[in-house]
Amino acid sequence: MHGIKEVNKVILMFLSHSKGVINALISNLNNAMAERLNGKIQEVKLIGRGYRVFENFRSAILFFHGGLNLYPQKW
Repeated sequence: MHGIKEVNKVILMFLSHSKGVINALISNLNNAMAERLNGKIQEVKLIGRGYRVFENFRSAILFFHGGLNLYPQKW
């Protein structure tokens, strides 16, 4: 360790998170998809200008971003 208290604190932080950092680098996974979905949900909330009932808000999220196939099915 170094003689500087702040540098030691940063070194300890890196050491305590090293397993997670290495896993992220090896697996190439991140939370980008979750952040993207959260942004889409916030957009639905903004466009709706507030929902009085949570079920209506939930229905709007599922309608716009639920991956539903709304095209007519050919039988």
